[in-house]
Amino acid sequence: MEIRFNAKKTVLVSTAVIAILLAIFPIAEQAVVFSHSAAVVLITLVFWTTGVVPPFLVGLIFFALATVFKLIEPTLLFSGFGSTAVWLIISGFVIGAAISTSGLGKRLASTVAPHLTGSYTRLVGGLVISAMLLGFVMPSSVGRAVVLIPIGMALADQVGFSKGSNGRIGIAVALALACNMPSFAVLPANIPNMILAGASETLYDIQFSYTEYLLLHFPVLGILKSLLIIFLVLKIFPDEISSNCTQDSTDAQDQFDQKSQKKVAILLGITLLFWVTDTIHGVNPAWVGLVTAVILLLPKIGVIPPKSFNNSVDFGTVVFVSSALGLGMLVNESGIGTYMGEAFSQLLPSSSSGSFFGFMSLSLTSVVTGLVTTIPGVPAVLSPLAAEFAQATGFSTTAVLMTQVIGFSTVIFPYQVAPLIVAMQLSQEPLSKLVKITLPLTAITIIVLFPLDYIWWLVLNYI
Repeated sequence: MEIRFNAKKTVLVSTAVIAILLAIFPIAEQAVVFSHSAAVVLITLVFWTTGVVPPFLVGLIFFALATVFKLIEPTLLFSGFGSTAVWLIISGFVIGAAISTSGLGKRLASTVAPHLTGSYTRLVGGLVISAMLLGFVMPSSVGRAVVLIPIGMALADQVGFSKGSNGRIGIAVALALACNMPSFAVLPANIPNMILAGASETLYDIQFSYTEYLLLHFPVLGILKSLLIIFLVLKIFPDEISSNCTQDSTDAQDQFDQKSQKKVAILLGITLLFWVTDTIHGVNPAWVGLVTAVILLLPKIGVIPPKSFNNSVDFGTVVFVSSALGLGMLVNESGIGTYMGEAFSQLLPSSSSGSFFGFMSLSLTSVVTGLVTTIPGVPAVLSPLAAEFAQATGFSTTAVLMTQVIGFSTVIFPYQVAPLIVAMQLSQEPLSKLVKITLPLTAITIIVLFPLDYIWWLVLNYI
């Protein structure tokens, strides 16, 4: 414990020293705002990573530093509060609260319990596979978490997993990861995927078909990574289901108002229908969720009293997500993102044809970039440099663009992906537990899944 404290203290002191040096001695040939922005970004990322203060407080510190030192226009800095991601999160909290308070989560859990609660392995595996498959029909990681987390927590209650137990934490972590990571391999399922597709078409007139994208990424990044998540959860958070702990499902259902459950179920079904068909009607999933949240809060019509809104929504999470989006904006506007991309291009191996070393370098470049820009910022920063990367490595521009997916689907710390934060908040289990899975998952992904991906691409003649 003492060693960990000293290590953390050393990191914080070192960060402070570097930040001060950047502020006093700006980087040569760069505008002063570049160095000041780099100092603020460094402080923010280290504070988020070490967890010395709550994530929302780090976000407020970031906002304060960026505004006081006039590093970026406030309209850009605070644009995250107006983003669809934040409003989807707010509506997601309300919908999740309605599923839980009405008892619908417990009712659905009781329905699926006979199929999943035979063992802890079956329970974790079934939930992960369900979340992975839901990525094909629901275009939002937050939406998937909103639907599945209350059901997963209700199942945990039903089999006797108390709050803070390995079993309950394992279910929360498994669902948080499975609602997000495998869907990076399904084109319309996550925001970074769509940013990459849009940038590729705008910059290079390259269009990815749904099938091409799925075939290239899903076998490894979807199926194998899901199995890896199951394996790690079972190893790191082991537990067993005791038959004596299983509650009677009928008694659990009788404790809740069936009328409210029916109302929430109908609204959720309609919401899911609109989420699945967003490409047809053109209404963003965030606005669909917002309408649902409003209906759920309406007096006499909804199931959540309006005065309970503050208790339903974790505004600390909203501030954290908005600050993460603001940080990505600062990285882009200050030139840090472009500077990083150009620096990486100098480090890439020169080759006349795509090599394994080049493949690994491109993928790791995407991983490292995500640490600074957060995951949604990766395609925005690296896509404009794809042609230059292609020339340096010998890969086609299309292949270079696709390596971004391998990188931004590799999440090291929760702050990089807002849906992970939201999912853990919905589960009411500590966010720090998530890191126990993401760190070994990242290591195994780089050592095992990256090479397997390279082999798979060779089989498909993609490189």
